[in-house]
Amino acid sequence: MAEQRIGQGKRRRKKRIRSRWDIILDILRALSDEGGVAKKTHVMQTAYLDWRNFQKHFNFLLEHGFIGEREEESEEGGKVYYLTEKGKNLLKGLWVVGEALRY
Repeated sequence: MAEQRIGQGKRRRKKRIRSRWDIILDILRALSDEGGVAKKTHVMQTAYLDWRNFQKHFNFLLEHGFIGEREEESEEGGKVYYLTEKGKNLLKGLWVVGEALRY
């Protein structure tokens, strides 16, 4: 009987740890992909974040004026969030830097 080496037989995907800027870019992209307006839960799911990390980064963007909030004008009500001009500029800037670093 041959011994199976540890890790042999199963392929493991290397987990890539996202930087703060990667996470912020994912949040901004999620809002942009939704036509610029979305609810928090949808943005969180689209950016693949847990609630704690999402709140931390989302609140930073909200407090610094990259994201705005307003009351929804539908039967559901509640708040929706959108990209401000400042947020759109940050999204463009992060995308350009990301592309430049990918060679």
